[in-house]
Amino acid sequence: MIIQEFVKEVLLEDIGRGDLFGRVAPKKEATAQVIAKSDGVVAGEPYLEALAEFCQLDLYWLKRDGEAFQKGDVIVKIIGDAADLLAAERTLLNMLLHASSIATHVRRYIKALEGTNVLLLDTRKTRPMLRSFEKYAVRVGGAVNHRMGLDDALMLKDTHMSLIDDLDAFIARARRKIPFTTKIEIECETIESAVKAMNVGADIVMCDNMSIPDIKEVVRYRNENYPGVLLEASGNITLENIRDVAMTGVDAISSGSIIHQSRWIDLSMKIVT
Repeated sequence: MIIQEFVKEVLLEDIGRGDLFGRVAPKKEATAQVIAKSDGVVAGEPYLEALAEFCQLDLYWLKRDGEAFQKGDVIVKIIGDAADLLAAERTLLNMLLHASSIATHVRRYIKALEGTNVLLLDTRKTRPMLRSFEKYAVRVGGAVNHRMGLDDALMLKDTHMSLIDDLDAFIARARRKIPFTTKIEIECETIESAVKAMNVGADIVMCDNMSIPDIKEVVRYRNENYPGVLLEASGNITLENIRDVAMTGVDAISSGSIIHQSRWIDLSMKIVT
């Protein structure tokens, strides 16, 4: 769903058949400010711009996408017809809060990875119909998107593997069926399964819920035998352990929690004139 369509749907959800305040409100221009009541990272700019265009509002950004803000900072000023501004208020704040909260949470993980050159990836654990929006916020926070959907890459998880009797034959068949540029990733829970995945030609091997010593052994084997294979670590990744996982030598770490464990920051909109 493109941004403009998404914004219209979100606005319609709140306005319904029309904001009743607009029936009786005087025709008057107003200026509002979105003020930070906690620290964070801004995300949501293109979505708010689409909303502003639709509602005929003017936005003046004091903090842009990806910039940090502190409690008390004004993030954006909004000018327009008072009734239109108030009709858009909750939609505007919800999008800015949601995206900024994810970006803020992601930025904490990014800081924990400083100096490691390891990529932080998201997952497909997103809220229904909000995948593009939430993955956009992840990028603003500094991480990299994993798959947008099942059509991006062929990833074989444990549930898939339980249905495959001959992995070599399956991979050979897959190479003839999927697009030439598409990567194949295999989820592995043991050193033995990771070695097998490399042997059958996986482009990416995920070390899923492996211990630090086991991940190091997989990295050693990869470096000595398949230097072109990418290694991803995943499972129970926290702010406390992510740097230890990164120091094993993997190329990337994926975590669904950077989206679904983010907590909303505190922003409010105030009319100033």
